[in-house]
Amino acid sequence: MQRALILAAGVAHASFAAASVSGPVINSNFPDPGLLITGSGTYAYGTNGNGYNIQVASSSDGGNTWSVHAQDALPNVGSWAVGNNGLTWAPDVIDRGDGTFVMYYAAESPSQGTHCVGAATSTNPLGPFSPQAQPIDCNTSGGGAIDPSGFQDTDGTRYVAYKVDGNNLGGGGSCGNGDGSHSTPIMLQQLQGDGVTPIGSPIQILDRGQYDGPLIEAPKIIYRDGLAHGQQTDDGIEISPSYALFFSSNCYNTDLYDVSYATASSVKGPYTKAAAPLLVTGNDGLTAPGGMTPSPDGSWAVFHATTNSNPLTRPMYTAKLSWNGNVATAA
Repeated sequence: MQRALILAAGVAHASFAAASVSGPVINSNFPDPGLLITGSGTYAYGTNGNGYNIQVASSSDGGNTWSVHAQDALPNVGSWAVGNNGLTWAPDVIDRGDGTFVMYYAAESPSQGTHCVGAATSTNPLGPFSPQAQPIDCNTSGGGAIDPSGFQDTDGTRYVAYKVDGNNLGGGGSCGNGDGSHSTPIMLQQLQGDGVTPIGSPIQILDRGQYDGPLIEAPKIIYRDGLAHGQQTDDGIEISPSYALFFSSNCYNTDLYDVSYATASSVKGPYTKAAAPLLVTGNDGLTAPGGMTPSPDGSWAVFHATTNSNPLTRPMYTAKLSWNGNVATAA
């Protein structure tokens, strides 16, 4: 089925509690936000900006209001990478549960000539995070590895999902791959309990399709118990545990950029893409929404949208998410 683009004009409201989409809640360039919710506060992490490798913000009221901190959450990237060059992207932070927080990020590797996915640790969610000496993966032949995010399954197994940056190999167009010659798959890499050491080889769980344009990227997996995902029975649909994989489609600097999602009954897939994107240009007055990170329970999320094209400015917004079985809505 074609994944239709549903455009619904609207006006963003000021109160997170009163509307599906709110913001910008961070009214400065804060793209690709990652979200961390702890007992002591809520934190967001943004792609490089304001002279920092990784930006960090916090909220003391559950995501209604935010303060951006004048500090670099990742002052130094791994020794395999080059930092402070505007190319440290898409951070995500998880709580390891032992007093340590793990940050996943993408940075440029001079030796590989591509981006790689790395990890860093801290005992404070604000940082500073100390980088691991080696990257988790580079996938150089595929164009590089970017947009990492962490996930822990119900059995305790840890993973990091990321995008193979195939459009980096060329193919024309503003984001590359305009001729559709390269894959941009979402990969899933199992990790040891430390959240930084790979186990085995990554597996592919999703790739772009006919209606995704040149790429898919910015993966984030959550687990939602009881989504409608199973066999048809005499009594209706059998309810089984389900996973939702959020991602963005199309080129980030065009109005076609969106927030999409897919669902599966296993973290390893197969994933079925939703019939329509979750957010597109026009929803709630947004332009090019993308880079969404939902809360672990899928009730709300942070994401960016474009407010200025030159210089490219993508502040952070929040959205309440509603679920009807395995169908999500945000606007």
